[in-house]
Amino acid sequence: MLTKDQTEFYVENGYLLVEDAVTPEQLGRMQEITHDFIERSRNVSQSNDVYDLDEGHGPENPRLTRIKLPHKQHPFFWDVLKNSRITEVLRQLVGPDAVLQTSKLNAKAPGGGAAVEWHQDWAFYPHTNDDMLAFGVFLEDVTEENGPLQVIPGSHKGPILSHNSAEGVFCGAVDPGDPDFRIEKAVKITGKAGSMSIHHARTLHGSAPNISDRARLMLFYECCAADAWPLMGGSAYIQRLSQQQQWDDLLDRMIIGDPVLQPRMKQLPVRLPYPPAADVSSIFKVQKSGGAKSAFG
Repeated sequence: MLTKDQTEFYVENGYLLVEDAVTPEQLGRMQEITHDFIERSRNVSQSNDVYDLDEGHGPENPRLTRIKLPHKQHPFFWDVLKNSRITEVLRQLVGPDAVLQTSKLNAKAPGGGAAVEWHQDWAFYPHTNDDMLAFGVFLEDVTEENGPLQVIPGSHKGPILSHNSAEGVFCGAVDPGDPDFRIEKAVKITGKAGSMSIHHARTLHGSAPNISDRARLMLFYECCAADAWPLMGGSAYIQRLSQQQQWDDLLDRMIIGDPVLQPRMKQLPVRLPYPPAADVSSIFKVQKSGGAKSAFG
């Protein structure tokens, strides 16, 4: 699906916008499912295993930051990842064997929906190699006003910046004053519903609050090559599982191809995400409870 120019752009810059990543029918079904989840959140008063609630959420005004693990909440989200143009892009950029790291549906509410402070995904879950990326499927049009994803081109080739607060706690965000954080190079990724952003796991990225009157609904799939095995960090839940449970978990997350039992080792910059913040239930809670400094004013 990707042209040679697109692939080369991604390799050089660490991000890419792909239009028409899903069919109109797939887009319509995902929108329908998502709005149904939002509607049902009216009866939820606290964040739980499905929802992360935003400030001001209530029965009359549902406001979400996130629907957690959408591929587990509804099978259609998993089917789209395994059987669509997204699947072919994954095959082109990662290879024939690929696994899902995690998924999330960020429902940035209108009128100030929460920002995601600047960070590198790699800081949360370093692996044995960095053939890792995140797809962001636009379920609605993304404009400059409703908090688009922003990236710093080429940052995936640079260092892993500290994501620890002044107190030494892992806060899941870089310090805006870090000299290696070149915010003046930031690019906003906007596009029509059905488009998809791609960013490398080491690419610096974030998103400002949503100042528009429309939600910014983006479905994220974070994926990696099957020979990229997790180190300590955000995937540490695996270490709490039995050997059989670890294997079953891996099989459940296979998107294309087969498991690879010989990890490919690559010399890479790594920082482990410790000591943890007080609340690690989502990136929003990590950044807030860890004392992250905002780059968005």
